[in-house]
Amino acid sequence: MKKAESKPSAPENEPAGAAAPPPEISLEEFESLKARAAKSDEHWDRLLRTSADFENFKKRAARERQEAATFANVGLIQKLLPLLDNFEMAQAAAQSAKGDKLASLQTGIAMIQQQLKGVLAESGVEEVEAGGKPFDPTLHEAVSQMESKDVPEGHVLQQMRKGYKLRDRLLRPATVVVAKKPVAAEATGDTHGQT
Repeated sequence: MKKAESKPSAPENEPAGAAAPPPEISLEEFESLKARAAKSDEHWDRLLRTSADFENFKKRAARERQEAATFANVGLIQKLLPLLDNFEMAQAAAQSAKGDKLASLQTGIAMIQQQLKGVLAESGVEEVEAGGKPFDPTLHEAVSQMESKDVPEGHVLQQMRKGYKLRDRLLRPATVVVAKKPVAAEATGDTHGQT
């Protein structure tokens, strides 16, 4: 039979389960550990600063995005304000317009309209051309149909209100009347024979 191995017993003055004394290290190893701990602290501080900078950046970017959305139309509105001034001057002139002054007033209003169209065109707004074109439900809104011999069926017979696009996005569809084939007189008459 094999003899049971005996475990070395703990010294009598040490309680059971006590930690073993730390291993002894040289002065060079201690200095290396101190340098590593200092480097670790430096990296930790840098990580905290970088995290704080990133949080500040996120907050600043969100604030700038909000301001950009709030004031996105500033440039367009600044271009429209002189047009508003011109309309107010035209209204004042209309109150005192008589005879040949009326023609010059109409010319002035036409010029303001062209100026407004120019500002909108610079901003990417364009009219939706509808007259005589095939009806397109993505660009046109049909309000009725009308019989026509001159315009092919399914084409726009009349444009009631202009439509507008901002680049590729539809702002407002053109309101139109769509042509349909005229009903023949024979088809509407009584086709049944009487007895």
